[in-house]
Amino acid sequence: MREAAFVKQNKEKWIAFEKAIALKLKSDPDRLADDYIQLTNDLSYARTYYPESKTLLYLNSLTSQAHQKIYINKREDKNRIIRFWRSEFPLFFYHHQKTLFYSFLIFAVATAIGVISALNDDSFVRLILGDSYVNETLNNIDKGDPTAIYKSGSEIGTFLGITINNIRVALLAYAFGVITSLGTAYVLFSNGVMLGAFFTFFYTRNLLFEASKSIWLHGVIEVSVIIVAGCAGLVMGNSILFPKTFSRRVSFMKGAKNGLKIVVSTIPFFIIAGFIEGFITRYSNMPVWLAMTIIFSSLALIIYYYILYPMILHKKYASEKN
Repeated sequence: MREAAFVKQNKEKWIAFEKAIALKLKSDPDRLADDYIQLTNDLSYARTYYPESKTLLYLNSLTSQAHQKIYINKREDKNRIIRFWRSEFPLFFYHHQKTLFYSFLIFAVATAIGVISALNDDSFVRLILGDSYVNETLNNIDKGDPTAIYKSGSEIGTFLGITINNIRVALLAYAFGVITSLGTAYVLFSNGVMLGAFFTFFYTRNLLFEASKSIWLHGVIEVSVIIVAGCAGLVMGNSILFPKTFSRRVSFMKGAKNGLKIVVSTIPFFIIAGFIEGFITRYSNMPVWLAMTIIFSSLALIIYYYILYPMILHKKYASEKN
């Protein structure tokens, strides 16, 4: 390829990369790293075919600047963790929101199947939830407190136990992506069916609102973040099924890293859900307005952080690049 054609083909990409490294951490770190790899490939090509040219000098200079900005001057200060949740992750997650929708869709369909199955087969709830749970809840209903099971145990013990279990489920949803997206889809599906059967159990006893008022206090965040963890597993699973221009090994490593980043983002939310279940859900006699405030505030938090905020940040930094 003639040097002029090479420059014309890549000029816009190089200029865009110059602007990106000028923004430093405001840019998506993963995309910045991918662009850096492409830049070094262009540099190697220029070094081979256009030695001692101005193009080679320019690419050498740009690569040197990029390396210093991305690696040498990178500071792991005490604000690194805050920066991850405040800007780095939302910018990264913007590119995976479509996968989040697919995760939600799988879970929603499974929940509908759980509802329909429980309505048409009385034994289905026992099959899914287990005889022990159903019998204990029926006893609590007879005593006039259908959600009494959430009041057992100490507050701290419940908080720790629930938080650890929820994180385990999230990691399971992610890890099953190693056997492609079908593995994660199975985890999402089984949890969705369980949720559908669970609420249908209370619905058939005219206790849906009473149960929902208590259970959704922690359930909004808990269920939502399981769906997010499912998104993480689908990201890894899809990297195996659809490697695109990468080798399957490289694609899998990239997908596993991206999926893990999504799972890590869920940990604070699982802690919040565990705290609510351990310290707040047990007070089922709280005013309806207070319960609804907690439920809808939790829903707003999830929607804002995983859907609206990434869009806002992406739009903001895209306009800054231009």
